[in-house]
Amino acid sequence: MREIVHIQIGQCGNQIGAKFWEVIGEEHGIDATGSDRGASPLQLERISVYYNEAYGRLKYVPRAVLVDLEPGTMDSIRSSRLGTLFQPDSFVHGNSGAGNNWAKGHYTEGAELLENVLEVVRQQSESCDCLQGFQIVHSLGGGTGSGMGTLLMNKIREEYPDRIMNSFSVMPSPKVSDTVVEPYNAVLSIHQLIENADACFCIDNEALYDICFRTLKLTTPTYGDLNHLVSLTMSGVTTSLRFPGQLNADLRKLAVNMVPFPRLHFFMPSFAPLTAQGSQQYRALSVAELTQQMFDARNTMAACDPRRGRYLTVACIFRGKMSTKEVDQQLLSVQTRHSSCFVEWIPNNVKVAVCDIPPRGLSMAATFIGNNTAIQELFNRVSGHFSAMFKRRAFVHWYTSEGMDINEFGEAESNIHDLISEYQQFQDAKAVLEENEEVVEEAEMGPEDEKH
Repeated sequence: MREIVHIQIGQCGNQIGAKFWEVIGEEHGIDATGSDRGASPLQLERISVYYNEAYGRLKYVPRAVLVDLEPGTMDSIRSSRLGTLFQPDSFVHGNSGAGNNWAKGHYTEGAELLENVLEVVRQQSESCDCLQGFQIVHSLGGGTGSGMGTLLMNKIREEYPDRIMNSFSVMPSPKVSDTVVEPYNAVLSIHQLIENADACFCIDNEALYDICFRTLKLTTPTYGDLNHLVSLTMSGVTTSLRFPGQLNADLRKLAVNMVPFPRLHFFMPSFAPLTAQGSQQYRALSVAELTQQMFDARNTMAACDPRRGRYLTVACIFRGKMSTKEVDQQLLSVQTRHSSCFVEWIPNNVKVAVCDIPPRGLSMAATFIGNNTAIQELFNRVSGHFSAMFKRRAFVHWYTSEGMDINEFGEAESNIHDLISEYQQFQDAKAVLEENEEVVEEAEMGPEDEKH
């Protein structure tokens, strides 16, 4: 089996992670104590992708590592409904917190706790038959998820260089900001993610709030609602590993098909169907409906507009009983209708996976992952805020006092600027081609032809 080790780090990462295990448990029929309550043998067929078996098949334990630099988040998970589900050794926490400081998470407090975390990761990895890779859930705005999260990724990369590293990263959003130094933490983290992640799913609170308000018609969305949306996407990405299907896709296939250039691995996820509670009965769920929703800019979970960029690659993971022929037809029609939204120098750049088993409570659903050049808006926005503060050297002393070199700020900033210009270059790649073709055509016509 292709197992995955799941790591949730920081307050945000642990809250999303807890929701994720709730969703996954429901899909596999595992209750809050780890016992099997499933109705179908298919639910347990590939249970070992995310769970280890204990007590001679009587209890299933998530293959998860829960990390934070302060004990508060861990205590709230322990005392929650899912508290007894996790192995006690999987909880690793410090006592001081990172105080929203990336350097504290990366160089001082986080570095002290690192060996304990790696020990748990090693134990989990060694119990696997065939480890597919790691998935890390964290946010880039605070101190622990961003600073210690990227440090952990560096170290795991060194120890397991040939395994896939996926990160679900909650990006700072334009209107929802929790901390003043968010741009610093985010840019320093993205600098690391460019080098150490194979696939980075960019999610932000602003876009999730919009989906809750506009589409789901929730008047006061809670973090629980937002986290539920993220966990639906996370479960969708790994569906084809966890259940048998007509067309299979695993994390490595996904990475190979989605990342045309090693640095451009930042994806915009979305999920369908998203319908307000009251209007569900008025909508027919069909492949066409799912496809239309998936490509809808309003359903994107990152606050950037895919219509302003072009898709380099796309992956669509459909779930439920449906004909693969219809799926192919729908996606082909999207590509022909909106051909200008896809770069034409990557033919057939839409990858499809179909899995027979729908999520709980739905007859069919789809998860969408887009590698779109418009994601540069997100990086542009963060680096703009970063530059405005760094120009005045505001708040920098908090970082340098933790032993961080001030040059690292400059390096991170220029790396993000390079990334933005790379995305722009591939977005414009077509325009250059066309100009050359026009020149060739004119040369072929010659001056005599022009007179006619």
